[in-house]
Amino acid sequence: MKKMVTGLMWQCPQGLIEQALTQSPIHSEVVVLNKHDGNFFYGTWSIKDEFKDTLWKQVLDTLPYSIGEARIITLAPGESYQSHADIDNRWHLNLTGDQSFLIDLENQEMFKCTRNDHWYFMRTGRRHTACNFGSVPRLQLVVREPLRETRQSINLISVSITQAVPAPDNHFKFDNIFSPWLNKINEQYKMTDFSPSPALVTFKMEAELKEELESIRTSDFIITYD
Repeated sequence: MKKMVTGLMWQCPQGLIEQALTQSPIHSEVVVLNKHDGNFFYGTWSIKDEFKDTLWKQVLDTLPYSIGEARIITLAPGESYQSHADIDNRWHLNLTGDQSFLIDLENQEMFKCTRNDHWYFMRTGRRHTACNFGSVPRLQLVVREPLRETRQSINLISVSITQAVPAPDNHFKFDNIFSPWLNKINEQYKMTDFSPSPALVTFKMEAELKEELESIRTSDFIITYD
């Protein structure tokens, strides 16, 4: 089985991250570096005007892929995230941190977040969390991989997943029930037109997947097909 976090050959020039942090310090919990063309998950993204002439653009340009949203995320000392999975995979670049980890909860593996100027690819379809056990904030540049389009244009069905009864933990339940499966079919190029909706989400998928989706259905959610 492939590891949740894999090191890549792409890296920043030595000293560039420190220079970027000095030139444009990060004071917010989340800083978004780019903007989309109107399609969040599938469209193209360009650097925001306020970052065009900063070293953060140079840092981001060291990742040679078509990318989605790019955020600098701060995790304070002693903090962690709830268990979750994501529909889209991510690229990570460690900026600061001490005794911080990404944790694969399914396989009980920990990946230490160390600033070594290298990019990492993270398979976020696995249930995971991040923890900062250190004394300084952990900063990571986290970049979404754009969702993939299905390779066939026929035999697609439209799907809507909604809440059976509104509840404060339904987002948590959705992430743990459906996001791993949605991540999988995205990697298989069997889904398209994914979009959040006021109810929850809508998307199209290959019709052969209906039985799989039904097998993970729970009473907390309503699944409809068109």
